[in-house]
Amino acid sequence: MSDQSASETGPVRSEDGSGAVSYAMLDQALWSRFRSAQSPEEFIDSWLAILCRQFPGNVTGVVLIGDPEAGPFVPVAYWPERSRVGEQHLIAANKSLAKRQGMAMAAAGDDAPSQIVSGPLFVDGKLYGVCTVEVSQQIAANTEVMRKIQWAAGWVEAFFRRRLQEEEQELGERSRLAFDMLSSVLEAKGGISAATSLATEMATRLKADPVSVGFVKRRKCRVAAISHASGFGNKMNLIRDIGSAMDEAVDQNAVIVYPAEETWEYRVSLAHEELARLHRSGAILTVPLQAGGKIIGAMTLQRPAGNPFDGATVDLCDAVAAVVGPVLQEKRLNDRYLILKIFDSAGEQLKRLFGAGYFGRKLATAIAVALVTFFSLATTDYSVTSPAIIRGTVQRTIVAPFNGYVADEGVRSGELVKKGQELARLDDQDLSFERLRLATTRQQKMTEYDRALTLHERAEALIIKAQVEQTEAQLALIDEQLRRTRLVAPFDGYVVEGDLSQSIGAVVERGEELFKIAPLDSYRVLLEVDEVDIGNIKIGQSGVLRVTALPREPMTYRIEQITAISEQKEGRNYFRVEASLDKVTGRLRPGMEGIAKTSVDTRLLISTYTEKMINWIYLATWRWIP
Repeated sequence: MSDQSASETGPVRSEDGSGAVSYAMLDQALWSRFRSAQSPEEFIDSWLAILCRQFPGNVTGVVLIGDPEAGPFVPVAYWPERSRVGEQHLIAANKSLAKRQGMAMAAAGDDAPSQIVSGPLFVDGKLYGVCTVEVSQQIAANTEVMRKIQWAAGWVEAFFRRRLQEEEQELGERSRLAFDMLSSVLEAKGGISAATSLATEMATRLKADPVSVGFVKRRKCRVAAISHASGFGNKMNLIRDIGSAMDEAVDQNAVIVYPAEETWEYRVSLAHEELARLHRSGAILTVPLQAGGKIIGAMTLQRPAGNPFDGATVDLCDAVAAVVGPVLQEKRLNDRYLILKIFDSAGEQLKRLFGAGYFGRKLATAIAVALVTFFSLATTDYSVTSPAIIRGTVQRTIVAPFNGYVADEGVRSGELVKKGQELARLDDQDLSFERLRLATTRQQKMTEYDRALTLHERAEALIIKAQVEQTEAQLALIDEQLRRTRLVAPFDGYVVEGDLSQSIGAVVERGEELFKIAPLDSYRVLLEVDEVDIGNIKIGQSGVLRVTALPREPMTYRIEQITAISEQKEGRNYFRVEASLDKVTGRLRPGMEGIAKTSVDTRLLISTYTEKMINWIYLATWRWIP
């Protein structure tokens, strides 16, 4: 028990003057103080005194209290006084705290043997402290000391639970008011309107008048709104003094209360004192407003004499300021002109770039500058990329020589053929029958011709001779058609198109394309150059081609012809450009496709990558310019 408590609740002499100690009056005083205790220290002090009074004889005790579970646990109450409690009490208390359970140990000393009993104090399963009591060995043996400590610990748990409930209620009330203020601020359209709404609501809720809200501008606080007022009018002196009080709180980055209680931390409050004296305010409270870790302004509340600001009100106003500060700052910044927003944003970015911190931003900027410098100074070979396809220099088409039927096929598309190799054969049955008929007719005419000569019928002989010659001409035609029923390769090459394997017996008409053959030693490259890049292509330029089938074999070529007519394919316009290969590989085949890059000149690297985008922007802008 503390010295002051001991003097207040020590033994009381009886009124009859006999000098006997009235322990009944002592217990009554202890219970009265126990019931009216407000602070944890006062409650624990009287609780320990009542607990120790439950044991007869010379009893000492100490209670250690600290932050739940975390500690540190320090002595807050002694019985009967601090000097009577030895180090052994603290040793026993620390052991009980470490093991989180009650324990007893013999006390060392020259006096009568005694025992120290320690019991932990739990609230909702959390360790709040420990109570240690030293009693004689006889009392410890005959009395359930530990049980009494445990029973008495229920009062401690009830007290702390009541305080936790009160704190939760106070926190809930504080949060409710803070969010009510936040709702009022959010509903306002502009920064000044939001500040006025906040000041009016705070004045109504906390019975303060006036309540002022100000913002920091050029390192000085300027009052922006006053409760229940749309303008300042002739209150310029009041506004100036309130601004000075706000500056005082902002400079110290602390809440200032005037007049301050003795238990509160010291703050310089000369401007608040001057404000109270000049404008007859009984109490003044100034709370800084913060947003983004910076003080953006302050809120000043004034009350008449006899109505000071208590700690709960101060905490409440501090909570409100913490919630509404960022919203007020956001609305205030949104009220500015667009040009000011741009300048402020640029200035903020420059501060972050050249000021302290923001290492990642500085590193990214340095990398970006290095990349821009590199792309602006470095040069590279500029080339035009386009799709390409391989074609034969000479491509021969094999067509049907006459109307007929497919009798047989010898090759298919993609096969190599030799000169004179049969590609396909047409049905010659009708032609053979026709030849037989013509041959028989010729033989008959020759017999008639010989008879006419024998009979010296010269005129008839001449007519028959003409018919024989006609028949021979028809036979020659039939023989030529029979020869042409065999479709043969005109040269060594590669069958580009043609497959009659599924057309045996099908009808073909004269002039119908059956095969396309390209030579194996002579190719040309057809480039499909986009219309955007055709201006960079000139005859004689060289390039490199890689086909899909041979991606690791680059082949050089040279531009030979540029067509003047554009074509469309897959939603884009392109021009067909012909080029010749410098060297032909044996693995190359007509019809292979790939990517060609035609060398143009040497340009800046940044120009190479941005030319098309710049041209597109130029055309888009020109299109919309009136």
